[in-house]
Amino acid sequence: MADLKKGARITGATREKLATDLKKKYEKGASIRALADSTGRSYGFIHRVLSEAGVTLRGRGGATRTKKK
Repeated sequence: MADLKKGARITGATREKLATDLKKKYEKGASIRALADSTGRSYGFIHRVLSEAGVTLRGRGGATRTKKK
């Protein structure tokens, strides 16, 4: 995936293609942060594009705290 200029507006077919590419990578297990690093865009931008593409975002993960019995 080519680096996108930071702050450049991405619309139309270019945005749809980007959304499709990001969706495939995210569904294969890539994190939003990894996608942001690889594209040179912000976490928020990637999050927004994935949401617009209808992706069900994963939870934050990590250990959960349970009440001890």
